[in-house]
Amino acid sequence: MSPADLSARLELALAAAREAGRLTLRYFRSDGLAVELKQDASPVTVADRQAEQLLRERISAQFPADAILGEEFPETSGTSGYRWILDPIDGTKSFIRGVPLYGTMIGIEREGQSVVGVVFMPALEECIYAAQGQGAWYQRDEAAPRPARVSTRTRLADALLCSSDTRFPTPAREEAYRRLQWAVLVSRTWGDCYGYLLVATGRAEIMLDPVMNVWDAAAIQPILLEAGGTFTDWQGRPTIYSGEGIATNSHVLDDVLAITRGV
Repeated sequence: MSPADLSARLELALAAAREAGRLTLRYFRSDGLAVELKQDASPVTVADRQAEQLLRERISAQFPADAILGEEFPETSGTSGYRWILDPIDGTKSFIRGVPLYGTMIGIEREGQSVVGVVFMPALEECIYAAQGQGAWYQRDEAAPRPARVSTRTRLADALLCSSDTRFPTPAREEAYRRLQWAVLVSRTWGDCYGYLLVATGRAEIMLDPVMNVWDAAAIQPILLEAGGTFTDWQGRPTIYSGEGIATNSHVLDDVLAITRGV
């Protein structure tokens, strides 16, 4: 895996995420947007499907040997060792309610490790991205990208906690979340990919999800790591495959895990 290979894929991921994200704006807050429910009861719209189709077309045209896994369509195999992991609209529940805290996410995996991540928030014109060993970068509107860094706060009592929801699948997890709420300075449900963006840019210290899919996590991990933070599961394992996630600025990680481990 060469830096040039990563840079070429990052360049495409950035362009494609922006293009697909802006496609979703055609449907955002539009009258008559049809919402369907998938087998897992999660919502999906024509915007989700069209955005993912666009991403797949752009990737296949430039890197035909790369595998692609997306939320809305079956996986396509590849031979290059790279796999693109796509979430065309992370935060569809926000999207269909006209809330701008949704994003287009692209992660790129190599040999089981997520090495490139892009999160583009089309309704906010915010973008954060990273490639392994190349730093994390934040861009808003047409301004020049600037380095993305986590905050330096070291105490839970000074931290801002974000989450996607306040409902949890087990009483133990709900109790852990309540304990964290009381331990931090501020708690807000600025969730989905936006919460992770806030941690990576130093505006929040903790973001947690008790339930995640791999396409929710793949773009997040390299961004957090390159920004100086952490992305783990609730037990502290640095993986995108546990079906859950916690991001921190690294300074408060041990204190967070003291509450979440074992639940």
